[in-house]
Amino acid sequence: MSVEDQRAGSRVSRPEIRLVRRGFTDPAQAVRLLAGPGLEGLADDPVLLDALGATADPDLALLGLARLLEAADEQDRHTLRDTLTTSKPLRDRLLGVLGASAALADHLARHPHDWHALVTFELRDMHPGPDDFRRALDQGVRGHGVPDRPDALRVAYRRCLLAIAARDLTGTTDLAQTAAELADLAGATLQTALDIAAEQDPEAARSCRLAVIGMGKCGGRELNYVSDVDVIFVAEPQEGVDEHEAVKGATRLAAALTRICSDTTGEGTIWPVDANLRPEGRNGPLVRTLASHLAYYQRWAKTWEFQALLKARPVAGDAELGAAYLDALAPMVWQAAARENFVADVQQMRRRVIDSIPATELDRQLKLGPGGLRDVEFSVQLLQLVHGRTDPALRSGNTLEALAALSRGGYVGRADAVSLDTAYRFLRSLEHRIQLHRLRRTHLMPKAEGDQRRLARSLAPLINDDTRADPVAALQREWRRHSVEVRRLHEKLFYRPLLDAVAELPTGAAGLTPDAARARLEALGYADPAAALRHLSALASGVSRKAAIQRTLLPVLLGWFADSADPDAGLLNFRQVSDALGRTPWYLRLLRDESAAAEQLARVLSAGRLAPDLLLRAPEAVAMLGDPQGLAPRGRPALEQEILAAVGRADTAATAVAAARSVRRRELFRTAAADVLGRLGDDPAEALDAAGEALTALNAATLQGALRACTAGWEARHGELPTRIAVIAMGRFGGRELGYGSDADVLFVHEPLLGSLDQDAARAAQAVCHELRTLLGAPSTEPPLLVDADLRPEGRNGPLVRTLASYAAYYRRWSHAWESQALLRAEPVAGDAELGERFRQLIDPLRYPGTGVPERDVVEIRRIKARIEAERLPRGADPTTHTKIGRGGLADVEWTVQLLQLRHGHELPALRTTRTRAALAAAVGAGLVGAEDAAVLDAAWVLASRVRSAVMLVRGRPGDSFPAEARELSGVARYLGYGTGHSGELVDDYRRTTRRARAVVDRLFYDG
Repeated sequence: MSVEDQRAGSRVSRPEIRLVRRGFTDPAQAVRLLAGPGLEGLADDPVLLDALGATADPDLALLGLARLLEAADEQDRHTLRDTLTTSKPLRDRLLGVLGASAALADHLARHPHDWHALVTFELRDMHPGPDDFRRALDQGVRGHGVPDRPDALRVAYRRCLLAIAARDLTGTTDLAQTAAELADLAGATLQTALDIAAEQDPEAARSCRLAVIGMGKCGGRELNYVSDVDVIFVAEPQEGVDEHEAVKGATRLAAALTRICSDTTGEGTIWPVDANLRPEGRNGPLVRTLASHLAYYQRWAKTWEFQALLKARPVAGDAELGAAYLDALAPMVWQAAARENFVADVQQMRRRVIDSIPATELDRQLKLGPGGLRDVEFSVQLLQLVHGRTDPALRSGNTLEALAALSRGGYVGRADAVSLDTAYRFLRSLEHRIQLHRLRRTHLMPKAEGDQRRLARSLAPLINDDTRADPVAALQREWRRHSVEVRRLHEKLFYRPLLDAVAELPTGAAGLTPDAARARLEALGYADPAAALRHLSALASGVSRKAAIQRTLLPVLLGWFADSADPDAGLLNFRQVSDALGRTPWYLRLLRDESAAAEQLARVLSAGRLAPDLLLRAPEAVAMLGDPQGLAPRGRPALEQEILAAVGRADTAATAVAAARSVRRRELFRTAAADVLGRLGDDPAEALDAAGEALTALNAATLQGALRACTAGWEARHGELPTRIAVIAMGRFGGRELGYGSDADVLFVHEPLLGSLDQDAARAAQAVCHELRTLLGAPSTEPPLLVDADLRPEGRNGPLVRTLASYAAYYRRWSHAWESQALLRAEPVAGDAELGERFRQLIDPLRYPGTGVPERDVVEIRRIKARIEAERLPRGADPTTHTKIGRGGLADVEWTVQLLQLRHGHELPALRTTRTRAALAAAVGAGLVGAEDAAVLDAAWVLASRVRSAVMLVRGRPGDSFPAEARELSGVARYLGYGTGHSGELVDDYRRTTRRARAVVDRLFYDG
């Protein structure tokens, strides 16, 4: 005896030690059961003990056996004991079931004679089909002494299920055959239930022909042990019967069939019959005629409904009508891929499924989670629907059969198909074992270690690891391995063969034909498949290391491009960036090794024109995508330090400003990329404010650098500059609310140095400021910064730059109400800080007048606002969608807030801010605006600002209205969080939001 046995012997008996060695976890209970009724004399039978020890859960198997022997009558008990000791096949089947399924053990305890079904279905070289199950169910309903026919059906169903589970657990059948047998049993059960319903309601049976169409896993002959059985009912009147009466009769039969299968009684339920895949779902009629089905699918059906019909199969009722149903609908199913937004709809449905999973279940989901069964099924179905239009060999409702056909046809690589097949079989087998235990519908990995141990022992032949030492750990490793593989192949499956179609492949390699590749690209949403194929060929052809890495990257990149509003642009931009950087060692290494960088690049390149255009001017900016903090806004101090350093190294003002513009271009890309990728904040208003701050800091630093450069250039030519200059930001620049397409509205102010002539100082300031504007806006490879000084006194007719005293004199004598309003957003941003602060002190009494704004000025402001609305809206523009001066747009909200500031700023310091949202919040705090009204105005202002930003990001040029071109509008919608195909919802939401805002503006601005 070993030391371990000696130690164990101090706590447990020798029989218990033998049981522990055989896998029992509760040997004391096992000893009691083996000494109990029915098992007398079997406690020392090594054959029986070894057989129990070979089950998934020896304790559960022994308990179930003891209950069965106790429930059996004396004769049956003797027969069972004799069979257990003499017939290995039966022993293995019975104990296999008892060790894996407590629910089937309960059934045998209630119906002990049903163990004979394990003999009846002992068909090693044959597989029971629908007719075999039909006969078994019919015999059970009519010949087993259960007076209630539905209950007799439930008992007979469990008896057949017992036989299927026994064959499955002993390896007599594989997963595919087990799932097919379960589907055939479901079809036979539906037919028997329909027969019972017809006997109970003969009038209904005489009025109609009723076909039951199996859907989902039942239709695909790949059913689970416990699953809703999805069906659709189709009916036709018998000859001479009114159609309305026939449909009523068929509805009664269908409802009765559903109750027989779905109701819970003392014998439990068989499974729920789910008819919600029918036209209009649960809101539609339960039964329709064939013509009614056709009319619905021709006019109203959504993409997912055709995807569901891929698995449709007549399973019960009138076979001729069922066949007619399939013949009529099949052509529509196989043309579904030609529908607008087909792939986007399918992918969006998959995303919705994942998003609906509770966070606490995500890591335990076998079916719906990433790397789960649904990933396999969606991928296979998507490929079937795209290529099944022209290849009838792909038109199988069974996942594994369809996968094999896709592999044979070259639509999926052979190695990938084998990997996916293996993973799917493992995950489905794991799902089956979980459900079999309690016969409950679940797709979650159980948490209890004992449950996982039972699963691991049951699935040992499928686990490529030693399950003896630590079966739970081995199961977890195998599950995770298959999940990772499924997720990888799910991302790769749809795209990889596209590369095989264009790349130079080894002889004999399977790949898509060019026509099939074009069909797939078109289905993915590429508007110009031929051009896309040319780009793929240029990127992936050849034997170079660069081409090899591209072939590895492109399958996933194509998927990310396809998930955007403009896949063609994404692929084209990627080719251009790759052409520019392809020989740079770090570029492809970055994308290959940093999946986050590759995904971010794909998202940025396909999100619109602005960010890609900025990147293509200096592709090395891709490097910032590989840095976890690479897209974080840098702030003005860091920007100004870099720009001033670059300016200081330049020889001339022109080269210095060019250097500043180069930095600005790179930082514009950083901000735009961060915005597109959602890295500026989770809340839309927060992200908008962050973008405004970043763009304001960038433009201010650029102006500071340009002013330094132009000053230095003047001094190099003429000596010391005889004046000090400050730059005052106005409008959205002063409010730190810049968008990507905003000009830099400014005022220039100067003050002559002591001893300088005013005329010389003015000429110098004019020259410097003029050169600054010219150099920043000059045509170049860098994006221009347009400096707009039209808000200066006298507008474009007045001098570009004035002294502080000149501003004071003008504002004292000539200032209009609109100028005081414009000064509300004035903020020094560059140049001499002390002079800028003195300018602020000069204008504060103007923008926050001590007695409030005079009523005549209020009237004038309202008049100007009304004239702008009437005269300045561009010809043909829709006033309900113009973001700047349209109804409820930016001007409406800003002018309303600014009127409050003019009226109350002198007495409320919180209102003295250049920022619109901050001023609105201060007005709420002061009780000037109700919280609800302010929320309406804020929502409209944020949405209008985000639309303007989105238009610039997508089109690459500014615009105040929604784009007319469909792809551009879709891109704007995607930026704003709307899915593909939902651009109309965005426009409707915008109109609704701004309509509410206009109602508030009418009360506060015009009537207040």
